[in-house]
Amino acid sequence: MAVVDKVQAKSSTRHDHKRESSQTWSGSYRRFAGFLDFTSMLAAGVIAFVLRFPGVPNELDVPYIALTVVLPMLWLPTLMLCRAYQPRYVGVGYEEFHRVLRAGFILTAVVAILAYATKTDVARGYVVMALPLGTFLALVARYRLRKWLHRKRWHGECMRRVVAVGHRTSVADLITLLQKKRYHGMDIVGVCLPPALASGDDAVAEVEGVPVLGDFGQAAAAADRIGADSVAVLACPEMDGVALRRLAWQIERNDVELVVAPALMDVTGPRISIRPVSGLPLLHVEHPELDGGRKVLKGLVDRAVALAGIVALSPLLALIAVLIKFSGNGPVLFRQTRVGRGGREFTVLKFRTMVADAEARRLELLAANDNDGVLFKIREDPRITRVGRRLRRYSLDELPQLFNVLRGEMSLVGPRPPLPEEVAQYGGDVYRRLVVKPGLTGLWQVSGRSDLSWEESVRLDLRYVDNWTLALDLQIMWKTWSAVVRGSGAY
Repeated sequence: MAVVDKVQAKSSTRHDHKRESSQTWSGSYRRFAGFLDFTSMLAAGVIAFVLRFPGVPNELDVPYIALTVVLPMLWLPTLMLCRAYQPRYVGVGYEEFHRVLRAGFILTAVVAILAYATKTDVARGYVVMALPLGTFLALVARYRLRKWLHRKRWHGECMRRVVAVGHRTSVADLITLLQKKRYHGMDIVGVCLPPALASGDDAVAEVEGVPVLGDFGQAAAAADRIGADSVAVLACPEMDGVALRRLAWQIERNDVELVVAPALMDVTGPRISIRPVSGLPLLHVEHPELDGGRKVLKGLVDRAVALAGIVALSPLLALIAVLIKFSGNGPVLFRQTRVGRGGREFTVLKFRTMVADAEARRLELLAANDNDGVLFKIREDPRITRVGRRLRRYSLDELPQLFNVLRGEMSLVGPRPPLPEEVAQYGGDVYRRLVVKPGLTGLWQVSGRSDLSWEESVRLDLRYVDNWTLALDLQIMWKTWSAVVRGSGAY
């Protein structure tokens, strides 16, 4: 009993202001998300009632008025049941939206089953409008709330304080990554290194400006001392299963989150599963699905959307063609050989944005290349016409590639289509970009476009190849709109 009392006393004496402030913003965020969810379903119920029962309400409409009030009250517990308010889903990833969508399906099914079981005559038009519309409004509200949170995090607010545990190089890489992508909400405030670097003559005082707080065995004490919200353990042989279990026991007293990064890089959720074998949790990594039914479905979706896009955008395509024609000599379309799936070459179509002799002038501009690798990009390229600069700013010059998608040479989403001379300079791993069709947009498009380094653009393309799903394609296409409007990295 004395040991238990000692442990409880130690945990109860911890009152760190910084950690309390972190819990405060997280709780406020989730409460406001709940308010938005309630309001979204209430608004959807009102809209469905007005559309389904126009005119002055009468006594026959009273049950639907009551249902309009009750639906939001059922909506919140359903979201809680689906764990849509878990702190781990706040701010990043699609799991938050997935759980809201799942809650919408569950509530719709529950209402339908209850109406059938009680033989209640419910107007199907009302239900069909209210529940899907409420789910959609909740998703939009969550998305806007997340964007607000991202803006806060870019200014250093609403962050989770993290102690990183690992070797110096991997910790430095993590710090650099999280400083560049602050929307993840993880602020590395302390580092724990191997004993040889944490003390003695070769001790390191800081890593990338973050102080070293001790060695691996002092991680829990360091997190307690500075009021950390999480301890992130990077892949290292010293932190084996036994050491991780002890660390988890030590930090659970203070409700500090333990995050473990496996040695796998850029392998995401659908390919990873944990399967216990005799009490040992094994991390299984499935092969990416590059062929089969999903590939066929992706091809059908690509061509259907491309055809619809060509028809819908035909007035805009014609207007751009006229502007290019009257802006100077040269053809309207620019044709260039690119390399597609399996190394097969094809002719990519783009609206011409440069002067007619642009390719001939390329050699004299090689020294001005702003890219640090295989790609050739100049931020202020003198060959670009005035109309062309506007087209590039909003990626309108790439719209003719919808015809490449329709012909099956490209996909709506995929790696950037490379030039043959770029492929000639590829190393061994980079060739994996060619196992799928190149895309009209992709992770490179929504992550910085021409501002990316060569290594970063390759890493993003390989991540897409290894993890592509139709859901990821939809997510990238959704993000493409904001990337195009911002115009960042477009030159």
